[in-house]
Amino acid sequence: LLGLHVFAIVFALEVSVGKTNTVMSLNNSDVLLPCAFSTCIGFQDLVFTWYFNSTEKIFTGLIKSKASEPIVMGSNPRVEFVGSTTGKENNISIVLKNVEFSDAGKYTCHVKNPKEKNAQHNATIFLTVVQKMEKTDNTLTVIIVGVVGGLIGLLILFMLIKRVVLFIIKKIQDGKKECLVSSSGNDNTENGLAGSKAEQKAPPKA
Repeated sequence: LLGLHVFAIVFALEVSVGKTNTVMSLNNSDVLLPCAFSTCIGFQDLVFTWYFNSTEKIFTGLIKSKASEPIVMGSNPRVEFVGSTTGKENNISIVLKNVEFSDAGKYTCHVKNPKEKNAQHNATIFLTVVQKMEKTDNTLTVIIVGVVGGLIGLLILFMLIKRVVLFIIKKIQDGKKECLVSSSGNDNTENGLAGSKAEQKAPPKA
């Protein structure tokens, strides 16, 4: 039973919006909202829906099978579907056109797969709308990268020196061990001490 449970988890539906879940867009421009899904056992009549701030449905599509492209269910003049599911990746990304400040918020890409007993999964992306893109000063970044690079270089150098020193110490110790082995034939300390102590004792007084 446990094996079957693990088996079910392996084939679970996954939805992703990429490496970062935040997107920044200029006012009055178009912005890509990325989303892709994966499922190991395939899909049939899969429905995907995009929501704005969890409640407002802005786009819905149906994908009959891996061999067919998504069918748009209901049109939205401000949303353009730019994904494709017949290729390697099941891309269900959209482009939001003429972004306004009121469009800033949470966008959820929701997927339901009937082939996986109606398994559902979603991923969220946050959109920020700005009047103009701030020019970033990369000086600090360059300094940080330089310092980190220098520290890594020093660390590698330190590790190399440490290895050389340890190698030299090992060689010296190996040499000393050889000396100890060769001189151990003359080492009769225990017997010698015992004998010398016995000889030093004064004879008992009568």
